[in-house]
Amino acid sequence: MKVITADTAGFCFGVERAVNTVYDALKEHEGRIYTYGPIIHNESVVQELLDKGVAIISSPDELEQIEEGTIIIRSHGVTKEIYGIIEKTGLKYIDATCPFVLKIHKLVQEAAERDEHVVIAGDHTHPEVEGIISFSGNHVTVLKDEKEAADFVPPEGKKLFLVAQTTFNSNIFNKIVEIFDKKMYYYNTVYTICNATAKRQQEAAELAGRVDAMIVIGGAHSSNTRKLYDIARSSCENTIFVQTLDDLVSRKDAICDPASCVGITAGASTPKNIIEEVQNYVRRFWTNVG
Repeated sequence: MKVITADTAGFCFGVERAVNTVYDALKEHEGRIYTYGPIIHNESVVQELLDKGVAIISSPDELEQIEEGTIIIRSHGVTKEIYGIIEKTGLKYIDATCPFVLKIHKLVQEAAERDEHVVIAGDHTHPEVEGIISFSGNHVTVLKDEKEAADFVPPEGKKLFLVAQTTFNSNIFNKIVEIFDKKMYYYNTVYTICNATAKRQQEAAELAGRVDAMIVIGGAHSSNTRKLYDIARSSCENTIFVQTLDDLVSRKDAICDPASCVGITAGASTPKNIIEEVQNYVRRFWTNVG
């Protein structure tokens, strides 16, 4: 029995930076530490921080009620409205937004200043995309897939500026670009899917194509992990999505048959210790039943 773990499984640069920012703040700052929204989309990490006294702010109204403490902006970023509330209250804050997300904020803000229509390839309900929208001015469209891209009708007389959510499926983004080219839209684009995401997706597809079963580890609300699952399952039907070792143990029968080769990958918000726990369990489990 063989277990292969993808090289890039686990924390990416932006996530590790955000999590370390919270732990550093707990040691260095007096008073209560808050994060605006979960610092990352991983329930285990968020719960560990809650246990250490970190509080999560869930809405602008809740933010306005806070009178003291330090606010940490989550890795996905926030909207312009949230920055405005923090500045108005005078609260201390630390911006842990992924630098690649901040770059998109700057790009779309500049496009809006040029009076271009911003098009975002992504999930409009995701906090990262909500933040990007807020910096895009009054002319913005979000496209989640090729169908929406094919149905999209650009506003007359407007140049388009196309970007993507940092964790967007790179294959779908390339198809959207092909659609824009085929329809001869007047547009510019910047490839804003982060390198770690693209590499993770490529590795997942390659690994899933040569194993008997795949396990994808990550938070239930993690966009990048869900995309890894979709990509892996397209090449290996015997693929399951788990959040923790306990989740895997309770769902081990979801993998159809004992496999001689199992692949493991994990989203950018998955801690190393969870990946190692799953690895060790899989080795023991398949050895026992194979």
